Amino acid sequence: MKGLQGKKRIAAYVLAALCAASTGFAATSHWNDASALPTAVTHTPAGDVDWQQWKQSWDAIKADYEQVSIAPGADASRLNFAWYSKEGAAQPEVRIAQSQDMQAAKTFVGDTAAGSVIDGTTYAANRVEVTGLKAAQTYWYQVKRDGAWQEAQRVRTGDPEDFSFMYVGDPQIGASQGQTSAEGNKQDGELAARNDAYNWNKTLNAALSQHPEINFLVSPGDQVNEPAENQSPAKIHLQEMQYAGYLSAAALRSLPEATSIGNHDSMTTGYQHHFNVPNPFTEEANPTKAGHGYYYTYGPALFIVINANNYNAADHKALIEKAVAAHPDAKWRIVVMHQDIYGSGLDHSDSDGILLRTQLTPIYDANKIDVVLQGHDHTYARTYQLSSDGRQHAFFNEYTAAGQSGQQHGILDTALKDKSVKSAYASQNLCYTIADMKQGTLVNPKGVFYMSANSATGSKFYELIPQQQDYVAARSQSWRPTYSVIHITGERFTIDTYDVMSGKAIDQTYSIIKK
Repeated sequence: MKGLQGKKRIAAYVLAALCAASTGFAATSHWNDASALPTAVTHTPAGDVDWQQWKQSWDAIKADYEQVSIAPGADASRLNFAWYSKEGAAQPEVRIAQSQDMQAAKTFVGDTAAGSVIDGTTYAANRVEVTGLKAAQTYWYQVKRDGAWQEAQRVRTGDPEDFSFMYVGDPQIGASQGQTSAEGNKQDGELAARNDAYNWNKTLNAALSQHPEINFLVSPGDQVNEPAENQSPAKIHLQEMQYAGYLSAAALRSLPEATSIGNHDSMTTGYQHHFNVPNPFTEEANPTKAGHGYYYTYGPALFIVINANNYNAADHKALIEKAVAAHPDAKWRIVVMHQDIYGSGLDHSDSDGILLRTQLTPIYDANKIDVVLQGHDHTYARTYQLSSDGRQHAFFNEYTAAGQSGQQHGILDTALKDKSVKSAYASQNLCYTIADMKQGTLVNPKGVFYMSANSATGSKFYELIPQQQDYVAARSQSWRPTYSVIHITGERFTIDTYDVMSGKAIDQTYSIIKK
């Protein structure tokens, strides 16, 4: 349905959803309980283990704050490394070679700064950029940590002209807190981290086993659950335990990850210390403690990762314009953001997730963005091709006051309790036009394609809005973890989404061809 009729219908749908849902959480009791399948075996840093063995290894895993993360570099010939260390080095080092014995290794040096304070110990935050990598080659790398070279790890570069990446929704290690497991344990912060980290290993291993062509990972945020807003030592300790669980995944030793800042990541400096992002947008006027948006290229694709916890759209406009100006000939322009502005989840897509809708859609149109990958919603949804309606809409400045962003959206939550506010809010967010409703394979379509990913770990799920919005082409809530595989060439963008446990597709293939 298009035009006014469609907008009238969606207005009713959104209003109904807003009235049906309180501003509280819509999380359900459905979750992925690792103890329910105790004999299932997965590959972890502790080796091939089942749930019982994982529990025995957990004390060592949860306290290993010095895990290495690898991120895509500014282009496909680079990789960015980050890690904590107890001992700071004037010049942190990574060496890389094309043989496991590290013969003819080339050494790269970076910089270090004071990182998080955990249990009274200030860890150094180390960053190193590796350059000059060739396409479709196997490399081995070593990180020098606390004065000693660590075990060599394997990493393989992709073909930038024909590559695939894994796109996951909120891992959110620790979000199963409060649930009761099959073993009878009510999940406190630590038990929830233990459960969700194990399931994160399972998701990554399943995806890479089913799709070995995957070259890197894209996460639209909420790597961890604990926001640690009050900066207390106890909360920082729990957050860093969750980061340890997240980074413990054995697959991440060889799989670069391009992460976004989620609302649960946004309140501390932990994120920017754990992830070394390329081209950080330090000009951001209203950054969060976690850091900034950034951009990078991979072959014909330009990826622009915005920090949507910052509700100042001018910052995002400036980042997008800077990235596009630096790479004007990029065939594909892909935005990654945490807050979903076109999702279908009951708690987010009808509340804080659309605070930016009226502001961002014209920016995406003006900069010819092709695809927007979102998280936050803990449900699966993909849209039709959407465009801004070209009309002036409210900016909701009263709800995006100084100090309110990301995890802090209490002003809006309170305001939406008023029915008149709900009505005005819903009507103003009818700021789009459905540009193309074709399914399957589209050739040179108008508009922007939006995806919202479900939970990759099953740590937390949300209900769907009762009535499917007119902009949503397909949606589901199976209460099972999912992941997507996106394949890009110079001419084609293709996305498929899979159930983690079965490996079966949950939706039809969606492809865009640009000629």
